Amino acid sequence: MRILYGVQGTGNGHLTRARVMAPALRAAGIEVQYLFSGRPREKFFDMEVFGDWWWRRGLTFVSRKGRIDYLRTLARVRDLPGFIHDVQALDLRGFDLVLNDFEPVSAWAARLDGVPVIGLGHQQAFRYAIPKCRGGWHARLLLRWYAPAPLGLGLHWHHFGQPILPPLVEPLPVQATDPRRILVYLPFESLADIRRLLLNFPRWRFHVYHSQVPVPYADRNLRFHPFSRDGFQQDLAASAGVICNSGFEFISEALAAGKKILSKPLKGQWEQCCNAKALAELGWGTVMARLDQDTVAAWLESGRAVQVRYPDVAAAIVAWLKAGSGRIDPDWIDAIWRQVEVVAPTGQSAPNRASISQNRPRT
Repeated sequence: MRILYGVQGTGNGHLTRARVMAPALRAAGIEVQYLFSGRPREKFFDMEVFGDWWWRRGLTFVSRKGRIDYLRTLARVRDLPGFIHDVQALDLRGFDLVLNDFEPVSAWAARLDGVPVIGLGHQQAFRYAIPKCRGGWHARLLLRWYAPAPLGLGLHWHHFGQPILPPLVEPLPVQATDPRRILVYLPFESLADIRRLLLNFPRWRFHVYHSQVPVPYADRNLRFHPFSRDGFQQDLAASAGVICNSGFEFISEALAAGKKILSKPLKGQWEQCCNAKALAELGWGTVMARLDQDTVAAWLESGRAVQVRYPDVAAAIVAWLKAGSGRIDPDWIDAIWRQVEVVAPTGQSAPNRASISQNRPRT
């Protein structure tokens, strides 16, 4: 079996999922060619697990001061001829399947060439009745047509009574937790705004990862880092909590690690609004609409952590791919969710509401 695995490079969540899938695919003896798009090639890092990976320019979004800049995003229509060329030039001969995590070049090439394509990722969960914000018609169209896939394996923190899967989560290194250490990952916010906010809390130690940081440096109680996967994982393991946007994959990692969560959805991004809504409805984190000092202060002192222990979803997906059934069996989905365990702050196991047919939270 030979698979082309297309991965969206905007943000790091799609890359994290691919890093979890790669060892499982390799262990199953599946030949995989990885294709990445959505950011300049030189901006990808820690890519050794993907071997001789391919790069295409693809399509991406433009953000400014913590919100989607639709005018600048639309201005990138001038890149459309290059995108069309990449789609038409992508040679899919010899591939049995395109596995796609919101990557448009491989998805559209597969659609044009008649190669089977399966969508894998959080975006696929929006096919179903999960918690959603009002409006967002442009985002709904984007989710449907940006990287079209007839069949999709959706991922979410909870099943919400729908045939979707738990997240793909990479195990963290074992490390002692510092109760006054907080990991901050707000990639779409201004670094100056982040600094201004966090300097108000000198009794806490904040480790901030941001693309605007060229080299590590310290500023009073703040430690600033350029993005490094290993360093990021170590700081996540050592921290008591995280302050982040409402991207799906990082919150998945924080939940799996049992870290308390304070999340600010990216303004203008409907998907992040929906994620924040789901997080709040589940009671697994705190949400703030803006970088608010009072909200941060209250969360630092009283925010609670919930740990969600997820099974090896990557191995289950790979076994499903090898079986080649081409359909999503609710019994298969249900069996995976029954392995999920939700641990309350006291250390007691809470009901995991595992069956997709019962105890669905409000949507």
